[in-house]
Amino acid sequence: MNITTSLTMNATRQPDLPALVFEGSSYTYRELNTEVNRLANGLVREGLAKGQKVALFMKNSDAYVIAFFAVLKAGGVVVPINYRLNAEEAGYLFGQSDAVYVFCDSEFETLVSQAKELDDLLHQVIVYPQATEEAHLHWSEMLEDNHSEPEVEISPTDDAEILYTSGTTGPPKGALFDHERIVNVSTSFILGTGVNHDDLLLHAAPFFHPSQLNLFLVTGVMLGVPQTILREFSTTQVLEAIERDGCTVFFGMPDMYHALLEAPDSGSHELGSIRKCMYGTEPMPPGLTARAMEFFGHGQFYNLCFLTEGGPGGVYLLPSEHADKEGSGGKSMYMTHVRVVDEAMNDVAPGQVGEFVMRGETIMKSYYNMPDETAEAFRDGWLLTGDLATVDEDGYITLVDRKSDRIISAGNNIYSIEIEQVLNRHPQVQEVATVGIPEEEWGEIVGVVIVPKEGTPIDEAALSEYLMEHLPQHKAPKKFRFADELPRNASGKILKYQLRELHISEYTWFRYTFTER
Repeated sequence: MNITTSLTMNATRQPDLPALVFEGSSYTYRELNTEVNRLANGLVREGLAKGQKVALFMKNSDAYVIAFFAVLKAGGVVVPINYRLNAEEAGYLFGQSDAVYVFCDSEFETLVSQAKELDDLLHQVIVYPQATEEAHLHWSEMLEDNHSEPEVEISPTDDAEILYTSGTTGPPKGALFDHERIVNVSTSFILGTGVNHDDLLLHAAPFFHPSQLNLFLVTGVMLGVPQTILREFSTTQVLEAIERDGCTVFFGMPDMYHALLEAPDSGSHELGSIRKCMYGTEPMPPGLTARAMEFFGHGQFYNLCFLTEGGPGGVYLLPSEHADKEGSGGKSMYMTHVRVVDEAMNDVAPGQVGEFVMRGETIMKSYYNMPDETAEAFRDGWLLTGDLATVDEDGYITLVDRKSDRIISAGNNIYSIEIEQVLNRHPQVQEVATVGIPEEEWGEIVGVVIVPKEGTPIDEAALSEYLMEHLPQHKAPKKFRFADELPRNASGKILKYQLRELHISEYTWFRYTFTER
Protein backbone atom coordinates (compact mmCIF):
# COMPACT_ATOMS: atom_id res chain seq x y z
CA MET A 1 0.00 0.00 0.00
CA ASN A 2 1.22 3.53 -0.79
CA ILE A 3 -0.03 6.93 0.37
CA THR A 4 -2.27 7.43 -2.65
CA THR A 5 -3.94 4.00 -2.56
CA SER A 6 -6.70 5.14 -0.21
CA LEU A 7 -7.59 8.12 -2.39
CA THR A 8 -7.99 5.89 -5.44
CA MET A 9 -10.00 3.32 -3.48
CA ASN A 10 -12.29 5.92 -1.88
CA ALA A 11 -13.00 7.45 -5.28
CA THR A 12 -14.47 4.08 -6.24
CA ARG A 13 -15.87 2.94 -2.90
CA GLN A 14 -17.56 6.21 -1.89
CA PRO A 15 -17.32 8.49 -4.94
CA ASP A 16 -20.03 10.93 -3.91
CA LEU A 17 -19.04 11.45 -0.28
CA PRO A 18 -17.50 14.85 0.61
CA ALA A 19 -13.71 14.95 0.64
CA LEU A 20 -12.63 18.60 0.90
CA VAL A 21 -14.12 22.00 1.62
CA PHE A 22 -12.04 25.12 0.99
CA GLU A 23 -13.26 28.70 0.72
CA GLY A 24 -16.56 27.83 -0.90
CA SER A 25 -15.18 25.07 -3.13
CA SER A 26 -15.97 21.46 -2.35
CA TYR A 27 -14.91 18.11 -3.76
CA THR A 28 -16.28 14.62 -3.50
CA TYR A 29 -13.76 11.80 -3.39
CA ARG A 30 -14.35 11.11 -7.09
CA GLU A 31 -13.84 14.78 -7.98
CA LEU A 32 -10.71 15.05 -5.86
CA ASN A 33 -9.19 11.94 -7.37
CA THR A 34 -10.03 13.21 -10.88
CA GLU A 35 -8.18 16.50 -10.29
CA VAL A 36 -5.23 14.70 -8.73
CA ASN A 37 -4.96 12.38 -11.74
CA ARG A 38 -5.17 15.27 -14.22
CA LEU A 39 -2.23 17.00 -12.50
CA ALA A 40 -0.27 13.77 -12.04
CA ASN A 41 -0.58 13.00 -15.76
CA GLY A 42 0.55 16.54 -16.50
CA LEU A 43 3.67 16.02 -14.40
CA VAL A 44 4.40 12.77 -16.25
CA ARG A 45 3.92 14.60 -19.55
CA GLU A 46 6.37 17.30 -18.44
CA GLY A 47 8.97 14.62 -17.78
CA LEU A 48 8.93 14.17 -14.03
CA ALA A 49 10.88 10.98 -13.44
CA LYS A 50 10.19 8.55 -10.66
CA GLY A 51 12.03 9.55 -7.50
CA GLN A 52 12.56 13.18 -8.50
CA LYS A 53 11.83 15.82 -5.86
CA VAL A 54 9.02 18.38 -6.07
CA ALA A 55 8.82 21.20 -3.53
CA LEU A 56 5.53 22.70 -2.34
CA PHE A 57 5.84 26.37 -1.37
CA MET A 58 2.16 27.06 -0.77
CA LYS A 59 -0.34 28.00 1.88
CA ASN A 60 -3.12 25.55 2.75
CA SER A 61 -5.63 25.14 -0.07
CA ASP A 62 -7.38 22.62 -2.25
CA ALA A 63 -4.52 23.12 -4.73
CA TYR A 64 -1.99 22.07 -2.07
CA VAL A 65 -3.85 18.81 -1.47
CA ILE A 66 -4.16 18.13 -5.20
CA ALA A 67 -0.46 18.86 -5.80
CA PHE A 68 0.62 16.70 -2.85
CA PHE A 69 -1.19 13.59 -4.04
CA ALA A 70 -0.45 14.26 -7.73
CA VAL A 71 3.30 14.36 -7.14
CA LEU A 72 3.10 11.03 -5.32
CA LYS A 73 0.93 9.42 -8.01
CA ALA A 74 3.42 10.57 -10.64
CA GLY A 75 6.20 8.82 -8.73
CA GLY A 76 7.76 11.96 -7.30
CA VAL A 77 8.91 12.80 -3.78
CA VAL A 78 7.10 15.67 -2.02
CA VAL A 79 9.19 18.31 -0.24
CA PRO A 80 6.92 20.57 1.87
CA ILE A 81 8.65 23.92 2.42
CA ASN A 82 7.74 26.54 5.01
CA TYR A 83 6.34 29.46 3.01
CA ARG A 84 7.47 31.88 5.74
CA LEU A 85 11.11 31.42 4.74
CA ASN A 86 12.98 34.11 2.86
CA ALA A 87 14.50 33.54 -0.59
CA GLU A 88 17.93 32.52 0.73
CA GLU A 89 16.47 30.02 3.20
CA ALA A 90 14.08 28.58 0.62
CA GLY A 91 16.82 28.37 -1.99
CA TYR A 92 18.98 26.37 0.40
CA LEU A 93 16.20 23.81 0.90
CA PHE A 94 15.41 23.62 -2.84
CA GLY A 95 19.06 22.82 -3.45
CA GLN A 96 19.62 20.52 -0.48
CA SER A 97 16.57 18.44 -1.45
CA ASP A 98 17.51 18.26 -5.17
CA ALA A 99 14.09 19.67 -6.09
CA VAL A 100 13.53 19.85 -9.84
CA TYR A 101 10.04 21.39 -9.66
CA VAL A 102 8.34 23.72 -7.24
CA PHE A 103 4.65 24.51 -6.89
CA CYS A 104 3.99 27.93 -5.40
CA ASP A 105 1.13 30.34 -4.83
CA SER A 106 1.15 33.46 -6.99
CA GLU A 107 1.98 35.62 -3.96
CA PHE A 108 5.29 33.74 -3.60
CA GLU A 109 6.30 33.75 -7.28
CA THR A 110 8.84 36.56 -6.96
CA LEU A 111 10.42 35.04 -3.86
CA VAL A 112 10.64 31.61 -5.52
CA SER A 113 12.26 33.21 -8.58
CA GLN A 114 14.93 34.70 -6.32
CA ALA A 115 15.39 31.38 -4.56
CA LYS A 116 15.61 29.56 -7.90
CA GLU A 117 18.76 31.52 -8.72
CA LEU A 118 20.47 29.74 -5.81
CA ASP A 119 19.63 26.25 -7.12
CA ASP A 120 20.90 25.10 -10.51
CA LEU A 121 18.85 21.88 -10.45
CA LEU A 122 15.45 23.54 -10.04
CA HIS A 123 14.26 24.04 -13.60
CA GLN A 124 10.50 24.59 -13.44
CA VAL A 125 8.16 26.70 -11.35
CA ILE A 126 4.40 26.01 -11.43
CA VAL A 127 2.28 28.86 -10.11
CA TYR A 128 -1.24 28.65 -8.69
CA PRO A 129 -3.48 29.98 -10.08
CA GLN A 130 -1.63 32.13 -12.66
CA ALA A 131 2.05 32.85 -13.35
CA THR A 132 3.24 36.37 -14.17
CA GLU A 133 6.73 35.45 -15.37
CA GLU A 134 6.95 34.02 -18.87
CA ALA A 135 9.35 31.25 -17.84
CA HIS A 136 6.89 29.84 -15.32
CA LEU A 137 3.92 27.57 -15.92
CA HIS A 138 0.31 28.29 -15.03
CA TRP A 139 -1.45 25.70 -12.90
CA SER A 140 -4.02 25.18 -15.66
CA GLU A 141 -1.26 24.34 -18.15
CA MET A 142 -0.32 21.33 -16.03
CA LEU A 143 -3.80 19.79 -16.03
CA GLU A 144 -4.36 16.99 -18.55
CA ASP A 145 -7.75 16.07 -19.94
CA ASN A 146 -6.80 12.47 -19.17
CA HIS A 147 -7.99 11.74 -15.62
CA SER A 148 -7.22 8.03 -15.57
CA GLU A 149 -4.73 6.65 -13.08
CA PRO A 150 -1.13 7.49 -14.11
CA GLU A 151 0.81 4.58 -15.55
CA VAL A 152 3.43 4.74 -12.81
CA GLU A 153 3.99 1.83 -10.49
CA ILE A 154 4.46 2.93 -6.88
CA SER A 155 5.74 0.46 -4.30
CA PRO A 156 5.59 0.84 -0.52
CA THR A 157 9.38 1.19 -0.35
CA ASP A 158 9.56 4.06 -2.86
CA ASP A 159 10.57 7.40 -1.36
CA ALA A 160 7.62 9.69 -0.68
CA GLU A 161 8.52 12.72 1.47
CA ILE A 162 11.42 14.83 2.68
CA LEU A 163 10.34 16.62 5.87
CA TYR A 164 12.64 19.35 7.12
CA THR A 165 13.39 19.84 10.79
CA SER A 166 12.82 23.29 12.24
CA GLY A 167 16.54 24.10 12.41
CA THR A 168 16.64 25.38 15.99
CA THR A 169 20.21 24.13 16.52
CA GLY A 170 21.61 24.65 13.01
CA PRO A 171 20.66 24.27 9.34
CA PRO A 172 17.46 22.27 8.79
CA LYS A 173 17.89 18.58 7.99
CA GLY A 174 15.61 16.72 5.59
CA ALA A 175 14.15 13.52 7.06
CA LEU A 176 13.49 11.04 4.23
CA PHE A 177 10.45 8.73 4.34
CA ASP A 178 9.07 6.11 1.99
CA HIS A 179 5.37 5.40 1.44
CA GLU A 180 5.26 2.51 3.89
CA ARG A 181 6.58 4.60 6.76
CA ILE A 182 3.99 7.35 6.22
CA VAL A 183 1.16 4.80 5.96
CA ASN A 184 2.42 3.42 9.28
CA VAL A 185 2.32 6.94 10.76
CA SER A 186 -1.37 7.22 9.86
CA THR A 187 -2.15 3.71 11.10
CA SER A 188 -0.39 4.40 14.40
CA PHE A 189 -2.28 7.67 14.79
CA ILE A 190 -5.65 6.00 14.17
CA LEU A 191 -4.88 3.29 16.72
CA GLY A 192 -3.62 5.77 19.30
CA THR A 193 -6.29 8.44 19.13
CA GLY A 194 -9.39 6.68 17.85
CA VAL A 195 -9.93 9.10 14.95
CA ASN A 196 -12.35 7.22 12.68
CA HIS A 197 -14.68 7.29 9.68
CA ASP A 198 -17.28 9.35 11.58
CA ASP A 199 -14.94 12.32 12.07
CA LEU A 200 -14.67 15.59 10.17
CA LEU A 201 -11.18 17.05 10.29
CA LEU A 202 -10.26 20.74 10.46
CA HIS A 203 -6.93 21.95 9.04
CA ALA A 204 -5.91 25.21 10.71
CA ALA A 205 -2.15 24.62 11.08
CA PRO A 206 -0.02 24.77 7.90
CA PHE A 207 0.49 21.67 5.78
CA PHE A 208 4.26 22.19 5.76
CA HIS A 209 4.05 21.07 9.39
CA PRO A 210 4.40 17.26 9.38
CA SER A 211 1.70 16.80 12.02
CA GLN A 212 -0.97 18.58 10.00
CA LEU A 213 0.18 16.90 6.79
CA ASN A 214 0.64 13.28 7.81
CA LEU A 215 -1.37 12.85 11.02
CA PHE A 216 -4.42 14.62 9.68
CA LEU A 217 -4.48 15.11 5.88
CA VAL A 218 -3.05 11.72 4.92
CA THR A 219 -4.99 10.01 7.71
CA GLY A 220 -8.21 11.76 6.70
CA VAL A 221 -7.89 10.55 3.12
CA MET A 222 -7.05 7.05 4.36
CA LEU A 223 -10.27 7.03 6.40
CA GLY A 224 -12.28 8.70 3.64
CA VAL A 225 -13.65 11.47 5.87
CA PRO A 226 -14.62 15.07 5.03
CA GLN A 227 -11.92 17.68 5.67
CA THR A 228 -12.25 21.45 6.02
CA ILE A 229 -9.18 23.48 5.04
CA LEU A 230 -8.32 26.98 6.23
CA ARG A 231 -5.74 28.90 4.23
CA GLU A 232 -4.17 30.24 7.41
CA PHE A 233 -4.97 30.14 11.11
CA SER A 234 -7.53 32.75 12.09
CA THR A 235 -9.56 32.59 15.28
CA THR A 236 -12.67 33.81 13.51
CA GLN A 237 -12.32 31.33 10.65
CA VAL A 238 -11.64 28.44 13.04
CA LEU A 239 -14.70 29.22 15.12
CA GLU A 240 -16.90 29.73 12.05
CA ALA A 241 -15.67 26.52 10.39
CA ILE A 242 -16.38 24.42 13.48
CA GLU A 243 -19.89 25.85 13.78
CA ARG A 244 -20.67 25.75 10.03
CA ASP A 245 -19.20 22.36 9.10
CA GLY A 246 -19.55 20.44 12.35
CA CYS A 247 -15.82 19.64 12.61
CA THR A 248 -15.09 16.97 15.22
CA VAL A 249 -11.29 17.10 15.63
CA PHE A 250 -9.09 20.14 16.24
CA PHE A 251 -5.29 20.21 16.30
CA GLY A 252 -3.32 23.29 17.25
CA MET A 253 -0.13 24.61 18.74
CA PRO A 254 -0.32 26.17 22.23
CA ASP A 255 -0.31 29.71 20.81
CA MET A 256 -3.34 28.81 18.67
CA TYR A 257 -5.26 27.64 21.74
CA HIS A 258 -4.26 30.82 23.56
CA ALA A 259 -5.50 32.94 20.62
CA LEU A 260 -8.84 31.11 20.56
CA LEU A 261 -9.35 31.64 24.28
CA GLU A 262 -8.60 35.35 23.98
CA ALA A 263 -10.68 35.94 20.82
CA PRO A 264 -13.39 38.54 21.51
CA ASP A 265 -16.05 36.55 19.60
CA SER A 266 -15.13 33.14 21.04
CA GLY A 267 -18.26 32.88 23.18
CA SER A 268 -20.68 33.51 20.33
CA HIS A 269 -20.08 30.24 18.44
CA GLU A 270 -21.42 26.73 18.92
CA LEU A 271 -18.42 24.41 19.30
CA GLY A 272 -20.16 21.29 20.58
CA SER A 273 -19.26 19.21 17.52
CA ILE A 274 -15.57 19.14 18.56
CA ARG A 275 -15.08 15.89 20.44
CA LYS A 276 -11.28 15.55 20.29
CA CYS A 277 -8.64 18.26 20.77
CA MET A 278 -4.95 17.68 20.18
CA TYR A 279 -1.92 19.86 20.78
CA GLY A 280 1.77 19.56 20.02
CA THR A 281 5.11 21.03 18.86
CA GLU A 282 5.80 22.40 22.36
CA PRO A 283 4.36 21.99 25.86
CA MET A 284 1.18 23.76 26.89
CA PRO A 285 1.92 26.51 29.45
CA PRO A 286 0.57 25.81 32.96
CA GLY A 287 -3.15 26.38 33.18
CA LEU A 288 -3.76 26.69 29.44
CA THR A 289 -4.91 23.08 29.05
CA ALA A 290 -7.50 23.45 31.81
CA ARG A 291 -8.77 26.69 30.25
CA ALA A 292 -8.97 25.04 26.83
CA MET A 293 -10.89 22.09 28.27
CA GLU A 294 -13.40 24.49 29.80
CA PHE A 295 -13.61 26.42 26.51
CA PHE A 296 -14.44 23.32 24.45
CA GLY A 297 -16.57 21.78 27.18
CA HIS A 298 -14.79 18.45 27.53
CA GLY A 299 -11.54 16.83 28.62
CA GLN A 300 -10.77 14.83 25.48
CA PHE A 301 -7.33 16.36 24.97
CA TYR A 302 -4.27 14.57 23.57
CA ASN A 303 -0.69 15.77 23.99
CA LEU A 304 1.25 14.79 20.85
CA CYS A 305 4.92 14.96 21.83
CA PHE A 306 6.23 14.06 18.39
CA LEU A 307 9.42 14.50 16.37
CA THR A 308 9.74 15.15 12.64
CA GLU A 309 12.14 12.20 12.33
CA GLY A 310 9.33 9.95 13.58
CA GLY A 311 7.07 10.89 10.69
CA PRO A 312 6.07 12.60 13.09
CA GLY A 313 5.94 10.26 16.05
CA GLY A 314 7.11 9.71 19.58
CA VAL A 315 5.11 9.70 22.79
CA TYR A 316 1.62 10.93 23.55
CA LEU A 317 -0.60 11.56 26.56
CA LEU A 318 -4.19 10.33 26.55
CA PRO A 319 -7.12 12.38 27.85
CA SER A 320 -7.54 10.01 30.81
CA GLU A 321 -3.90 10.59 31.78
CA HIS A 322 -4.00 14.38 31.96
CA ALA A 323 -5.35 14.49 35.51
CA ASP A 324 -2.30 12.75 36.98
CA LYS A 325 0.37 13.23 34.33
CA GLU A 326 -0.22 16.63 32.73
CA GLY A 327 3.11 18.10 31.67
CA SER A 328 4.44 14.68 30.74
CA GLY A 329 4.98 13.71 27.10
CA GLY A 330 3.38 10.34 27.82
CA LYS A 331 4.08 6.86 26.51
CA SER A 332 5.01 5.56 23.07
CA MET A 333 2.71 5.64 20.07
CA TYR A 334 1.84 2.37 18.38
CA MET A 335 4.60 0.90 16.17
CA THR A 336 7.21 2.88 18.12
CA HIS A 337 9.60 1.79 20.88
CA VAL A 338 10.98 4.53 23.15
CA ARG A 339 13.59 4.62 25.89
CA VAL A 340 15.56 7.09 28.01
CA VAL A 341 19.20 6.02 28.08
CA ASP A 342 22.63 7.02 29.32
CA GLU A 343 25.74 7.40 27.16
CA ALA A 344 26.23 3.61 27.15
CA MET A 345 22.63 3.06 25.94
CA ASN A 346 21.53 1.68 29.31
CA ASP A 347 18.07 2.63 30.56
CA VAL A 348 18.24 5.33 33.21
CA ALA A 349 16.57 4.96 36.59
CA PRO A 350 13.25 6.74 37.22
CA GLY A 351 13.82 10.42 37.78
CA GLN A 352 17.26 10.43 36.18
CA VAL A 353 17.96 12.41 33.00
CA GLY A 354 19.04 10.64 29.84
CA GLU A 355 18.63 10.87 26.09
CA PHE A 356 15.26 10.09 24.53
CA VAL A 357 15.70 7.45 21.80
CA MET A 358 13.23 5.80 19.42
CA ARG A 359 12.97 2.95 16.95
CA GLY A 360 10.07 1.53 15.00
CA GLU A 361 8.09 1.35 11.78
CA THR A 362 7.58 5.10 11.35
CA ILE A 363 11.15 6.32 11.84
CA MET A 364 12.85 8.09 8.92
CA LYS A 365 15.15 6.24 6.55
CA SER A 366 17.89 8.87 6.81
CA TYR A 367 18.69 12.54 6.64
CA TYR A 368 18.61 13.22 2.91
CA ASN A 369 22.06 13.86 1.41
CA MET A 370 23.60 13.92 4.90
CA PRO A 371 25.40 10.60 5.45
CA ASP A 372 27.53 11.83 8.35
CA GLU A 373 24.55 13.30 10.22
CA THR A 374 22.60 10.11 9.55
CA ALA A 375 25.39 7.95 10.96
CA GLU A 376 25.52 10.12 14.08
CA ALA A 377 21.74 9.97 14.51
CA PHE A 378 21.48 6.18 14.75
CA ARG A 379 23.05 3.70 17.15
CA ASP A 380 22.19 0.00 16.96
CA GLY A 381 18.97 0.87 15.14
CA TRP A 382 17.89 3.47 17.69
CA LEU A 383 17.31 7.08 16.65
CA LEU A 384 19.20 9.42 18.98
CA THR A 385 16.84 12.36 19.17
CA GLY A 386 19.12 14.83 20.93
CA ASP A 387 16.33 15.42 23.47
CA LEU A 388 17.00 14.95 27.16
CA ALA A 389 14.21 13.37 29.17
CA THR A 390 13.20 11.64 32.37
CA VAL A 391 11.00 8.60 32.86
CA ASP A 392 8.92 8.13 36.02
CA GLU A 393 8.05 4.97 37.94
CA ASP A 394 4.98 4.45 35.76
CA GLY A 395 6.90 4.68 32.50
CA TYR A 396 5.79 8.19 31.48
CA ILE A 397 8.45 10.16 29.62
CA THR A 398 8.94 13.91 30.02
CA LEU A 399 11.28 15.90 27.79
CA VAL A 400 13.37 18.36 29.80
CA ASP A 401 15.75 19.96 27.29
CA ARG A 402 17.70 19.69 24.10
CA LYS A 403 21.18 18.31 24.65
CA SER A 404 22.56 21.47 23.11
CA ASP A 405 20.56 23.63 25.54
CA ARG A 406 21.65 21.90 28.76
CA ILE A 407 23.49 24.23 31.14
CA ILE A 408 26.44 22.92 33.16
CA SER A 409 27.16 25.28 36.05
CA ALA A 410 29.84 24.41 38.63
CA GLY A 411 29.48 20.77 37.60
CA ASN A 412 25.68 20.74 37.99
CA ASN A 413 23.37 19.86 35.11
CA ILE A 414 20.57 22.41 34.79
CA TYR A 415 17.69 21.93 32.37
CA SER A 416 15.96 24.92 30.87
CA ILE A 417 12.44 23.52 31.24
CA GLU A 418 12.83 23.57 35.04
CA ILE A 419 13.53 27.30 35.02
CA GLU A 420 10.95 28.09 32.36
CA GLN A 421 8.14 26.23 34.12
CA VAL A 422 8.70 28.31 37.25
CA LEU A 423 8.86 31.60 35.37
CA ASN A 424 5.87 30.79 33.16
CA ARG A 425 3.76 30.50 36.31
CA HIS A 426 4.63 34.07 37.30
CA PRO A 427 1.56 36.28 36.69
CA GLN A 428 3.58 39.05 34.99
CA VAL A 429 5.52 36.80 32.56
CA GLN A 430 4.23 36.18 29.03
CA GLU A 431 7.03 33.83 27.97
CA VAL A 432 10.65 33.11 28.76
CA ALA A 433 13.74 31.38 27.40
CA THR A 434 16.65 30.02 29.44
CA VAL A 435 20.23 29.89 28.17
CA GLY A 436 23.69 29.16 29.53
CA ILE A 437 26.07 32.13 29.64
CA PRO A 438 29.83 31.42 29.71
CA GLU A 439 31.43 32.47 32.99
CA GLU A 440 35.01 31.90 34.15
CA GLU A 441 34.37 30.69 37.70
CA TRP A 442 31.20 28.66 37.16
CA GLY A 443 31.77 27.50 33.57
CA GLU A 444 28.23 28.60 32.76
CA ILE A 445 25.62 30.56 34.63
CA VAL A 446 21.88 30.59 34.06
CA GLY A 447 20.55 33.48 32.03
CA VAL A 448 16.90 34.16 31.22
CA VAL A 449 15.25 36.34 28.61
CA ILE A 450 11.79 37.40 29.78
CA VAL A 451 8.91 38.80 27.76
CA PRO A 452 6.58 40.57 30.22
CA LYS A 453 2.84 40.50 29.71
CA GLU A 454 1.65 43.59 27.92
CA GLY A 455 0.75 46.35 30.31
CA THR A 456 2.18 44.59 33.38
CA PRO A 457 5.75 45.78 34.09
CA ILE A 458 7.72 43.36 36.21
CA ASP A 459 8.93 44.27 39.69
CA GLU A 460 12.53 43.02 39.51
CA ALA A 461 13.04 42.73 43.27
CA ALA A 462 9.82 40.76 43.67
CA LEU A 463 10.76 38.53 40.74
CA SER A 464 14.12 37.82 42.34
CA GLU A 465 12.41 36.77 45.56
CA TYR A 466 9.95 34.62 43.61
CA LEU A 467 12.77 32.73 41.89
CA MET A 468 14.67 32.13 45.11
CA GLU A 469 11.51 30.75 46.71
CA HIS A 470 10.82 28.32 43.87
CA LEU A 471 14.29 27.22 42.75
CA PRO A 472 17.34 25.84 44.56
CA GLN A 473 20.28 28.20 44.73
CA HIS A 474 22.40 26.52 42.06
CA LYS A 475 19.53 26.63 39.53
CA ALA A 476 18.37 30.19 40.15
CA PRO A 477 19.09 32.52 37.20
CA LYS A 478 22.08 34.77 37.75
CA LYS A 479 21.42 37.15 34.87
CA PHE A 480 18.40 38.35 32.96
CA ARG A 481 17.17 40.50 30.10
CA PHE A 482 13.73 41.84 29.34
CA ALA A 483 12.65 41.77 25.71
CA ASP A 484 9.62 42.59 23.59
CA GLU A 485 9.80 39.19 21.91
CA LEU A 486 11.96 36.07 21.59
CA PRO A 487 13.81 35.21 18.37
CA ARG A 488 11.98 32.49 16.46
CA ASN A 489 12.43 30.64 13.21
CA ALA A 490 9.80 30.52 10.47
CA SER A 491 8.10 27.62 12.27
CA GLY A 492 7.67 29.69 15.40
CA LYS A 493 10.23 27.82 17.52
CA ILE A 494 12.54 29.78 19.82
CA LEU A 495 16.12 30.07 18.53
CA LYS A 496 18.14 29.68 21.71
CA TYR A 497 21.43 29.60 19.85
CA GLN A 498 20.80 33.22 18.87
CA LEU A 499 20.20 34.11 22.51
CA ARG A 500 23.45 32.39 23.50
CA GLU A 501 25.33 34.49 20.95
CA LEU A 502 24.45 37.66 22.87
CA HIS A 503 27.47 38.93 24.77
CA ILE A 504 27.36 38.46 28.54
CA SER A 505 27.59 42.22 29.06
CA GLU A 506 24.15 42.60 27.50
CA TYR A 507 22.62 40.82 30.48
CA THR A 508 21.97 42.39 33.88
CA TRP A 509 22.70 40.81 37.25
CA PHE A 510 19.64 39.91 39.30
CA ARG A 511 19.59 42.14 42.31
CA TYR A 512 19.84 39.69 45.16
CA THR A 513 22.43 37.83 47.19
CA PHE A 514 22.45 34.05 46.97
CA THR A 515 21.99 32.45 50.36
CA GLU A 516 20.68 29.08 51.42
CA ARG A 517 16.93 29.01 52.09
